[in-house]
Amino acid sequence: MNIANIRNFCIIAHIDHGKSTLADRMIELTKTLMTRQMRGQILDSMDIERERGITIKLQTVHMLWQDEAGKTWQYNLVDTPGHVDFSAEVSRSISACEGAILLIDATQGIQAQTLANLRLARLHGLKILPVLNKIDSPLADIARVSSQLAAIEGLGLEHLMSVSARTGQGVEALLCAIPRIFPQPDTQKNSALRAFIFDSHYDSYRGAILHVRMVDGTLKSGDSLMFMSSGKSFDVIETGFFVPEMTRTNVLQAGDVGYITGAIKDLRTVNVGDTLTHSQAPAVALVQKFTEIKPMVFCGIYPDVQGDAEILRSAIKKLQLNDASLYVEPHVSESLGAGFRCGFLGMLHREIIQERLKREYRLEVITTAPAVIYRCALKNHSTIEIDNPALFPSDDMLLYAEEPFMHTLITTPSAYAGRVLELCEKQRGSYVNMTYLPAGDVFIEYRMPLSMMIDGFFSHLKSASQGYATLDYQHDGYRRSELVRVDIHIDAQPVDALTFISHTDTAFERGTGVLYKLKNLMPRRLYPVPAQAIVNNKSIARVDIPPLRKNMLASGFNGSVSAKQRMIRHQRENRKNSRGTSRMDIPKEVFTEILSV
Repeated sequence: MNIANIRNFCIIAHIDHGKSTLADRMIELTKTLMTRQMRGQILDSMDIERERGITIKLQTVHMLWQDEAGKTWQYNLVDTPGHVDFSAEVSRSISACEGAILLIDATQGIQAQTLANLRLARLHGLKILPVLNKIDSPLADIARVSSQLAAIEGLGLEHLMSVSARTGQGVEALLCAIPRIFPQPDTQKNSALRAFIFDSHYDSYRGAILHVRMVDGTLKSGDSLMFMSSGKSFDVIETGFFVPEMTRTNVLQAGDVGYITGAIKDLRTVNVGDTLTHSQAPAVALVQKFTEIKPMVFCGIYPDVQGDAEILRSAIKKLQLNDASLYVEPHVSESLGAGFRCGFLGMLHREIIQERLKREYRLEVITTAPAVIYRCALKNHSTIEIDNPALFPSDDMLLYAEEPFMHTLITTPSAYAGRVLELCEKQRGSYVNMTYLPAGDVFIEYRMPLSMMIDGFFSHLKSASQGYATLDYQHDGYRRSELVRVDIHIDAQPVDALTFISHTDTAFERGTGVLYKLKNLMPRRLYPVPAQAIVNNKSIARVDIPPLRKNMLASGFNGSVSAKQRMIRHQRENRKNSRGTSRMDIPKEVFTEILSV
């Protein structure tokens, strides 16, 4: 295919604005799949995506479109996620394209993630085509949404189009307009091969499969390629396109989006965002600078049965190849044994990874409470970063602590603005700005600690706005906070998996909540077991886990005084000889239930 006839574009939008449905109609109209092969959300290949109705992984599809003049065009479409937790997927999708369809729901209008994805596309220099979706709905208000688009600085509406992804209305006109609006891929003739790796996944038989965007040159089976960041080489076994299933082709040329297999078994050599080039005649410059994605939320993942530790290690390594934003490092917990300390982009990201471990690898895991990265300045004039609450320094070593803050943008109808402001203040947020829109919505900007946002903030926001509010957030640096480490002791022994970091104002409330959960969940012994919340070696809260049976002396004793004293001495000796609570005494349900506090 002549590079002048190739168009690479993605679809960006807020959650549930119809990205996957529009992709279905494009696949159907271009006859990429037969009618009998079509199904709803064809590019959402994972069961969890189809069940939740959200896109988690970016997907590409190679389509051929013949216009009214009989000219054939090659479209490489990248379907992107909409949730803010998967912004890294959106960023990689945009890196492989020259144009972006900005899809807006005509019934809901512009929402927070719409603007966030638009900013990201502009940052990469993409040509933007605004498209209104769901125009067949009786709730569609095209005039109102068009006025919202007109208020966005620098967004031209001369190419504004309207479609219904559900019925297919206007989609054919959109396909015809793509070659006119989006530019062809930019390449340099007679230059060395450069292929940008924007995604990858693992296959049990073929090893790592690289999703690439060809920038310069051509490649075919048998070529020897090199990762420019590490210098490691491999031989190409197969090249092809996603149609949307992997379909083999003889060669990939500049402008194409496809896949490469090379029997890469060492998963550590693959870095999403790297550049491939020929080993014998390597290129000089990377397609773009390789930057590692920094996770925002950390928690421990441990196998429910320690015998599954090796299976868990293999499963997480394969998931990490499929999801470049997942951070993993080995960790050993005194309470839970060998496992991993994992970093995620957000709470939904963590939930999806846990669900994929369960479904795809049949693994039951124990997940500890989520935490963020804290900066601690010590009295010896050094600074450390803490992602594990158990490593937070004690008061005699700590000079001050800083926690990450997020700049949040909340879009909500003005009728619920008061409730949203009250919720943000309760979560230790600081007010920045509030802007009223012509359509009756309001933009509310707050700076909030990330530790409060991962504590069910999104659910509370939906409740406060009856489901109408949308949320977008960006990292806004670190700020000093009065933070303490809260240790949970059971029977005078610390349980490191239950340790958490809290603001001093909420330490007692959160510690008490954990203790009362333990009181109801812990298996009982023949004597009362104390559970304490400890801050700086001082107990701030305590409950006693009741004994299995009632104390014989609790309701009076009718025997002799010597028999009573003998019983008391016997109970005292039993408590003294107690060896504490072992890991086997703390069931899995305790750790999973604690996450809800």
